[in-house]
Amino acid sequence: MRNPPEHHNPLQGMALMAGAMLVLPAMDAIAKYMATFEAMSPGQVTFYRFFFQLVCTLPFLFLIFGRKALHAKRPWMNLLRGVLHGAASLLFFVAVKYMPLADVFAIYFVEPLMLTALSAIFLGDRVGWRRWMAIFVGFGGAMIVIQPSYEIFGLKALLPVFCAFLYSLYLFLNRAIGNADSPLTMQTMAGIGGTAFMAAALIVGNGLGVGDFHLSLPSSALALALLLILGTISGYAHMIIVRAFRLAPLSLLAPFQYFEIISATVLGYALFGDFPNLSKWIGILIIVASGLFIIWRERVQARSLKSS
Repeated sequence: MRNPPEHHNPLQGMALMAGAMLVLPAMDAIAKYMATFEAMSPGQVTFYRFFFQLVCTLPFLFLIFGRKALHAKRPWMNLLRGVLHGAASLLFFVAVKYMPLADVFAIYFVEPLMLTALSAIFLGDRVGWRRWMAIFVGFGGAMIVIQPSYEIFGLKALLPVFCAFLYSLYLFLNRAIGNADSPLTMQTMAGIGGTAFMAAALIVGNGLGVGDFHLSLPSSALALALLLILGTISGYAHMIIVRAFRLAPLSLLAPFQYFEIISATVLGYALFGDFPNLSKWIGILIIVASGLFIIWRERVQARSLKSS
């Protein structure tokens, strides 16, 4: 019997998802390096992230798929996805400029909790009291991480929370759009939207004299190479994630997103000497446990609906 076209190789899907999650924090390490050692503003780094993503992926996409890559049935919705993704990336890169990588990731991982809440409120998804309790407990874990960071970094410690909210809106919009457009078209249009948004944000922010939007070109061959790597990782890692979701179901792949904390902690310690203290590890464990509990409850509910 032939395998079905969807979810026919869960092991390969899990391997791809785990690999992508371990690689993606390299983007944020590059962003922190550019801000710390190359004196490039987070706004400029975010623009290059989306610009070089298009530079690295568009020729390849057009070579294989032609103009179909840009034929979106819902172009404005996809461009809005890009704007939300661009704004979320900007907040994340500003946060990693000032805060340790692992701290930012730990706070950012309230995003699955936010997405669950948004789905319940606006899409009518059934979320029982256990998952609502897990959401509140997860936010409590985030507060444990935020509190010492807030004393050191002030309001900047809240940037990962706003980033998580914008990214959950981005993912929520993915669900709202559904299958109207192919993942390839959606990603390409989102890249265009993110690039356009960041170009406008840079012009406005630099005009207002905000330091985190200072305009600059790469100051060295190393800086240019790192920005190209940043765009390449951004484009192709997300393609790998799309491929993973075609090989395995969401409920099986979702826990692998927490692999990002592993590589973020390793990169943060190796490159910048940052390592979470005990209280932050407790907060991280609470956030991760809450997210995994929500994923587990969703799988239990899905099974009960199938059996009924």
